[in-house]
Amino acid sequence: MFARSLVPITVCAFFLSPHLSVTVRAEEEAVKNVEKQFAVELDPEKFNQAIQAGNVFVKFFAPWCGHCKRLHPLWEQLAEIMNVEDPKVIIAKVDCTKHQSLCAEHEVTGYPTLRLFKLGEAESVKFKGTRDLPAITDFINHELSTLSEAEQAEQKLQENAGAGTVPVANQHLGKVVDLSEDTFAKHVSSGNHFVKFFAPWCSHCQRLAPTWDELAKELKQFSGVTISKIDCTQYRSVCQDFEVKGYPTLLWIEDGKKIEKYSGARDLPTLKTYVEKMVGVPTEKKESSDTAAQEAAKEKADEEAEKLKPQQLSGEAAFTQAVAEGTAFIKFYAPWCGHCQKLQPTWEQLATETHNAQSGVVIAKVDCTAPENKQICIDEQVEGYPTLFLYKNGQRQDEYEGSRTLPELKAYLKKTIGHDEL
Repeated sequence: MFARSLVPITVCAFFLSPHLSVTVRAEEEAVKNVEKQFAVELDPEKFNQAIQAGNVFVKFFAPWCGHCKRLHPLWEQLAEIMNVEDPKVIIAKVDCTKHQSLCAEHEVTGYPTLRLFKLGEAESVKFKGTRDLPAITDFINHELSTLSEAEQAEQKLQENAGAGTVPVANQHLGKVVDLSEDTFAKHVSSGNHFVKFFAPWCSHCQRLAPTWDELAKELKQFSGVTISKIDCTQYRSVCQDFEVKGYPTLLWIEDGKKIEKYSGARDLPTLKTYVEKMVGVPTEKKESSDTAAQEAAKEKADEEAEKLKPQQLSGEAAFTQAVAEGTAFIKFYAPWCGHCQKLQPTWEQLATETHNAQSGVVIAKVDCTAPENKQICIDEQVEGYPTLFLYKNGQRQDEYEGSRTLPELKAYLKKTIGHDEL
């Protein structure tokens, strides 16, 4: 009798144990997912407590919303940066599918809606800019009257001058700044930065290291530029954001935006000359007819080469002129956007082939992170990067949502303008 009773117990245990294992793994996965959330999730009670305690920047969202899903990683990155001990603003979120009355109370009519609640103020401020990190941090700084690093340095200079002490304009002068995930975004958000992305095991990086230190010392008279480095084996997410694929990678960054990748020689004189060029230090010109002729030829070649590239539109006037007459195909982008960077060579090839075909179509691009273009991108309802719009005589057509390969883009233009040459 006892022997027979063991059989069902054993069989039962056999079938239960896989389910227990799955449950444990699911719980462990859920804990991991929770740990990755940096934005503070609020319900009505926590919401009232939060806005009474300090400044709170809230994302009102719905889990099914596509734009909300695209914004999610950026919002978490912002929260990771801002939600520190004694923060100037808390980055939070409210799920409007769970708390409909709270969202209705704050006039949430679309997703995502971003509102800044300032301590002691009855009315919140709605964010209406482009949803990228530079635009959002600019908004926070402006609304909370936070001085940038450059402004703080200037203020300190004035205070020191008034006190009769010797001012220090840039605390990083003469040395290489070692950056991390926690310090990178804030450090490069304003000013000029020459950054080395490296790996400790890389022999080329090891050879460059003493030269990089010497470069920082040589440039200590330039208060408007810092020489920095970041270890990609420790801080992979930053290096991935900047599309670093080899070591060392040297990038010139201005006000948080990657301007260009340095590809010259890595000796001290060449690196120093490059920095001086980027910060606008005048250099002596040889006064010879040969040099003048070479410069004229180069200018002409550059002009011809520019015609084969997408037009870089900056400001309302340039944008309006580009779309006013004829057909214009415009890419709205952000320099840090990985998809935009992948599209760049294809977009340039499209511009070249369109120009050679003499189709009359303007291929252009607009950097939505540039201050002079932010309102344009808002007016044109750019909600993600890259966004491709075709304009006919000033009228915007439906957003292009097809494949971003060269054949598909050419086929779209051919269908739109009816030219067989494309």
